[in-house]
Amino acid sequence: MGRLFGTDGVRGVANADLTAELALGLSVAAAHVLAEAGTFEGHRPVAVVGRDPRASGEFLEAAVVAGLASAGVDVLRVGVLPTPAVAYLTGALGADLGVMLSASHNAMPDNGIKFFARGGHKLADELEDRIERTYRAHATGEPWDRPTGAGVGRVRDYDQGFDNYVAHLIGVLPNRLDGLKVVIDGAHGAASRVSPEAFSRAGAEVVTIGTDPDGLNINHECGSTHLEKLRAAVVEHGADLGVAHDGDADRCLAVDATGAEVDGDQILAVLALAMREAGSLRKNTVVATVMSNLGFKLAMEREGVRFVQTGVGDRYVLEEMKANGFALGGEQSGHVIVLDHATTGDGTLTGLMLAARVAATGRPLRELAGVMERLPQVLINVRDVDKTRVGSSQELAEAVTDAERELGATGRVLLRSSGTEPLVRVMVEAADIEQARAVAQRLADVVKSALG
Repeated sequence: MGRLFGTDGVRGVANADLTAELALGLSVAAAHVLAEAGTFEGHRPVAVVGRDPRASGEFLEAAVVAGLASAGVDVLRVGVLPTPAVAYLTGALGADLGVMLSASHNAMPDNGIKFFARGGHKLADELEDRIERTYRAHATGEPWDRPTGAGVGRVRDYDQGFDNYVAHLIGVLPNRLDGLKVVIDGAHGAASRVSPEAFSRAGAEVVTIGTDPDGLNINHECGSTHLEKLRAAVVEHGADLGVAHDGDADRCLAVDATGAEVDGDQILAVLALAMREAGSLRKNTVVATVMSNLGFKLAMEREGVRFVQTGVGDRYVLEEMKANGFALGGEQSGHVIVLDHATTGDGTLTGLMLAARVAATGRPLRELAGVMERLPQVLINVRDVDKTRVGSSQELAEAVTDAERELGATGRVLLRSSGTEPLVRVMVEAADIEQARAVAQRLADVVKSALG
């Protein structure tokens, strides 16, 4: 059996890979590990539990709540809220633990469990490993030390979470959005209520699509992975910009007034210059991953902003930011972290700050995003292969070397196994899109033959 925890918690098909028994067992294990680490020392522990609108989140939430309460943890159940809202409330309420049930941008049958430590920060890899070891030990028969009587956890709904989180978002905006028309695509997910409410309170005229979750339609042909409807709606309504979230709203992609996509790299570039102007871009540095477009790196160099790269995953961006005191970081996929105001990627906050820059400058988003030129980039996901052998295949290594030699200084190649899905990602950048496609397809074929 492989490692349960990926780059973004535990994820799989709900009720097949991710069962109620697994959710309950991991929650009990998390409570015990954090207790042993001294997190609960001297007080009665409290956890915040939230979820996205997936139908499976209902029974998984019940399992998580039962597991925590059975381990002596009081639970504040905040219901359907974005991942960054659960992280924020974990910190704001002084809770010892946060739990979010979501599979982010994955299709509806999937779900996931993500744990947050005190303060709303993602758990360290070492703690996740300990939780997994503890879970496995008890799953094979080792008995739990169980509280009884008044020692068991109590459960209550915390209905103020929505308003508290929206107030936080409005409170950190540098300026209002009066005069802007914004289309919001909520992906029928966790931000379906939060994002329109926040933009409206900030003064924008809001048009919504993808904001009617029924438990089954999350991410279905909408949201940050399907921008077609958002593009059309922005043009149809004559909006200044559009904002698209994923299922748990920890990411944001945008669309300018012409319907053109503005990706995470471009959003980072716009916010980096805005924060530098405001004096809040600490150490004049922005953090991004190896998946960032080469055009982003070139733009930051031209603008005199230092660029630091990390491995793929917003947790690694966050670790770099925290370790070195940086204020801004993110991923091309739209995970953007503004560390002064959030402990994780926050799609609603990102969209609000991007809109605030448009409002403050009076410049269209298309012009602001033009600070960087995206080099043609082709990404191919190769499924049904052994992703664990990406770094050890000699055949694949030779193919990559040949591709890099062909591309020269005007392009690059990146192969990586997905941390959340059973596939290998092949990414190629080149000055010419046809060359990028040809090289990417050739490498994808080698991945299939070498690792299949």
